[in-house]
Amino acid sequence: MKRPRVRLPAFTHTIRFRLTVLYSGLLFVLTALVLGATYLAVERSGEAHPVSDGFSAKKYVNDVYIGEIDVVKLQEVEAAVNYETLGNLRNFSFVVLGVLAVASPLIGWILSGRALRPVRSISRTAAEIQATDLSQRIRLTGPKDELRELADTVDSMLDRLDEAFRAQRQLIDDASHELRSPLAIIRANLDAVLNSEESNEAERRTAVRGVDRATTRMTRLVEDLLATARRNAPALADADVDLAAAAREASEEFGPLAVERGLDLQRRLPGGLTVIGDHDALRRAVGNLLSNAVRLAPPGTLIVVAAGHAEGWLWTAVRDEGPGILDDDQTRVFDRFWRAKANGGTRDRHAGLGLAIVRQIVESHGGQVRLFSRVGEGSTFVLWLPEPGSDKNGGPPPDAPL
Repeated sequence: MKRPRVRLPAFTHTIRFRLTVLYSGLLFVLTALVLGATYLAVERSGEAHPVSDGFSAKKYVNDVYIGEIDVVKLQEVEAAVNYETLGNLRNFSFVVLGVLAVASPLIGWILSGRALRPVRSISRTAAEIQATDLSQRIRLTGPKDELRELADTVDSMLDRLDEAFRAQRQLIDDASHELRSPLAIIRANLDAVLNSEESNEAERRTAVRGVDRATTRMTRLVEDLLATARRNAPALADADVDLAAAAREASEEFGPLAVERGLDLQRRLPGGLTVIGDHDALRRAVGNLLSNAVRLAPPGTLIVVAAGHAEGWLWTAVRDEGPGILDDDQTRVFDRFWRAKANGGTRDRHAGLGLAIVRQIVESHGGQVRLFSRVGEGSTFVLWLPEPGSDKNGGPPPDAPL
C-alpha cells in the first residue's frame, strides 16, 4: 500500500520561497566558512592550551613582582591566553551562526520580495487586462535591468495588440455598415415584387436590376475583405515575382473595359524586374488602381501602366487623366471605407477598400505607395518595392517616375 504523499504548503512552490532558501542558504554557508577560516587562522597562529597545574595566575603575579619570570613561564601564559581567546571565538561563532540561522530566512524573504516586485506588477497588470480592454500598461520604473526590459516589451506588445484589435473592430463595424445598405436594397426589391400581386414585368425587371447591382457591390466588398485577410495570413509564401508580368496581367483584365469606355490603355512594361513577394497580391494591387482609373477617367483620355527601376527600387505605376484628388483628401484616400466626393457633391458608391488594400499589399512587401495628383489633371499612383538584396532601411524612394 502506497503511503500518501505529503502536501507542502502553497507558498513553498513559489519562486520567492526558492529564492529565500537560496539566499539564506548562501548567506549561512558563507558566514560559516568565514568564521571557520578565521578560527583556524587564529588557532594556527600560536600555541594554545589550558593553564597547567604547576603554573597558576597567583604564582605568575608573584614572579612578576619579584622579577623572577622566565621565558618558559611567559610562553605558558601566552598559550593560556590564546586558548581562552579561541574558546571565546568559538562560542561567538556558534552564537552568530545561531542568530543567522534564524535571521537569514527573513533576510532572504525580504530580498527575494524586492527582486520579484516588478514580476508581481507585470502579473497584476496582465490579470487586469481583458480581451475588450487593452488599455492597461505596466509602465515599470526603476533601473533598466532585464525585468524593466521585459516590462517594456510587454507594453510594446500590448500597444500592437490594442492597435490590431481597434483596427479589427473598425473593419467589422465598417463592413457591417457597408453590407447593410445592399442587403436593405435586396430586401426592399424582393418585398416589392413578391408581396405585390399587381407588379408587372417592367417592375420585376427593375427590381432584378436593383438586386443585381446590390449583389455586385456585396461581391466586390467580400472579395476585398478576403484579399485583406489573405494578405494577413502567416502561411502566405513569397517567391520571385516578375513585377512587369503582374502589371501586364492586370492591364489585360481591364483592357476590354477600357476599350468599351473609349479609353486608351498603354503599357510600358520592360522585363527583368524581379521582386520577392506574392504574384497574385501584386497583380491585385495594380488591378485596384486600374479599376479606379478606368471608372473615373473621362472617355478619350489616356491611361498608362508602367514599371521600371530607380535607385535600388522597383516600381510600377498607373497614371490617368481623370478628375484628380483634392490636396486635403490625398492623405485619406488609402483609409478603409473612405470615399471621395464625386462631381456634384455625392459620395462614390464603391466600398472604399480598393486603395486600402493596395497600401496593405505594398507595405507587406516592404514597399511604399505614393500618390501624385492635381484636380482636373489626373492622378498617378506609384508602387515602390525594394529591390532584392538592397537595404533601403525605410528610406524614401525617388519622386514620381512618370
